[in-house]
Amino acid sequence: MEQEAIQNFREALRRLQRELSWQSRSDAACCGITIAQCYALSEIGKHKDISLVDLVAILGLDASTLSRTIENMVQADLVRRQPDLKDRRYLKITLTEQGKAVFDEINRTSNTYYSKILAALPPGKQNQVMESINLLTRAVSGADNGAYCREE
Repeated sequence: MEQEAIQNFREALRRLQRELSWQSRSDAACCGITIAQCYALSEIGKHKDISLVDLVAILGLDASTLSRTIENMVQADLVRRQPDLKDRRYLKITLTEQGKAVFDEINRTSNTYYSKILAALPPGKQNQVMESINLLTRAVSGADNGAYCREE
């Protein structure tokens, strides 16, 4: 692939990343939580209850970092931690009523935002865009991230 095409691809992804990053910040800011808390809250709400181990795997964060984030969310009465009844080595994390309200607000604002994006696409291209995003996500997930700063 030629260098100009690669540069254009990188720039397009950077612009998309910036735009989506602003939306994430906006979602979190409107609910008075950090972006890390927003991501964690969204996953906990999606799964109803989840172990810290599973949350670490999904979010790709360091366990100690995520533990501090969860502790702050417990203190803010957004989530509760309790030992898993099936395996007491695991902590089960669930949303409190306040956490559910924040989760619902994040979903409402995000759904409104993304419905506007989909509506801006030509109707015949919406499925194509979804397919392309899924292909791109798989390609990024499978790329050798360690090669990013090495000479080829």
